[in-house]
Amino acid sequence: MKTIILKLSGKALSAFIQDEKWSNILSELYKQYNGIILVHGAGNTISDWSTKLDCDVKFVNGQRVTTAEIMDIVAAVQAGLLNQKIIGYLHAKGLEAMGLSGVDRNLFVADYLDKKLGFVGYPKLNGNISWVKNLLKEKVIPVFSSVCRDHEGNLMNVNADVFCEVLAASIKADTVLFISDVAGVMLNGEVKSFLDEKEIDCGIAEGEITGGMIPKMQSCIELLQKGINKIWIGDDVELKPNSKMFNTKMKGTWITANGTA
Repeated sequence: MKTIILKLSGKALSAFIQDEKWSNILSELYKQYNGIILVHGAGNTISDWSTKLDCDVKFVNGQRVTTAEIMDIVAAVQAGLLNQKIIGYLHAKGLEAMGLSGVDRNLFVADYLDKKLGFVGYPKLNGNISWVKNLLKEKVIPVFSSVCRDHEGNLMNVNADVFCEVLAASIKADTVLFISDVAGVMLNGEVKSFLDEKEIDCGIAEGEITGGMIPKMQSCIELLQKGINKIWIGDDVELKPNSKMFNTKMKGTWITANGTA
């Protein structure tokens, strides 16, 4: 089954549910792919709610420091409010969808990354993923928030880029698009059309790739190493009508094995 995963950053999510073009893009994608999966973050919305509830907002290398109180906010905002907003939008546009998280049907269990980060983890496939494939066969779009659980059942905050990486590898996705609020990956003062693993490592080491872009780029490297070679980052998806492939000249950055098309 040829599957595409669209990962929506928290910052891009509002634009997604307000822009008419996205329902058209998803419909066009069904001409190229058998199945579509959405993965989303929550980003600034979690920070805004945390501030309103007098909870500290802290990040370490792009990962949110997640106390028990912050974890409740993450689950409520990301797995609840924002997930259902996406589902509502898709259904209103005539696309069938189902809201899910990494907890559902025991799909993932997360290991703790660092005690200093609190309830932050790295997800590992735990259950049978065939039910997700069955949804895709029925033309249902699974919409995943990246909330998972630990081995004791505590809810865990998983970076949505990392969640997308593990899900893509587990389901053997053909293409992964990281939809963000940035035009692409900037190095040496310009948005790069193509990047490879070596350039990404250099960009992180030299401080040009920072913050939340670090786990995103690390996830892209993992995807390349797992055999997924169609990876894109940007804020404006352009499709050639009735084309069998994406326009590799469209704005944004393609992550490839050799840094070229």
